[in-house]
Amino acid sequence: MNWFIGRAEALSNPEAARHKALERLRDLAQLDDPESLVVPILLDAILMAESYRGARHQISFLPELTRSVDALLRELTIVDKTKEWSE
Repeated sequence: MNWFIGRAEALSNPEAARHKALERLRDLAQLDDPESLVVPILLDAILMAESYRGARHQISFLPELTRSVDALLRELTIVDKTKEWSE
């Protein structure tokens, strides 16, 4: 499964982008420890939302959130590849 949501797609059709992300997250149950990947992302997302309230500056921990999301996507890609190879 080729999975990528670009900025243009997320901004032009957020509902479709959410649906695409939800489809991708369905494989979370197949990971060894999904909580260890998801909880840090949720914490960073909460902090990001709180820090953007009324602010017009760059979020200092956006790179950490990006790394957390990338790690989750890497693990989900491994699950996808494993399913492909087993079929």
